Amino acid sequence: MGTERTDELYKVLLTKGYPKELCAEIAYKNLNTDYTATRMLGYLYRYTEPRLEDVIDEMIAILSDREEIIKKWSRRRLL
Repeated sequence: MGTERTDELYKVLLTKGYPKELCAEIAYKNLNTDYTATRMLGYLYRYTEPRLEDVIDEMIAILSDREEIIKKWSRRRLL
């Protein structure tokens, strides 16, 4: 469905026992780039049993970081 990295993220989320619909939402809709999927995979491999709330918090943090990087590069292009 997605890139190799997002497919891996989807499978890892499923193996952690999270709902299928949520796994698809996280992997294919929100963290659908190799960069964001890789960051979440790193998080999931470091923590063996993160609570669902913690996974959602990490997703929001990753998306926030990505947005800041995009803004930074946009400002550089304007200079």
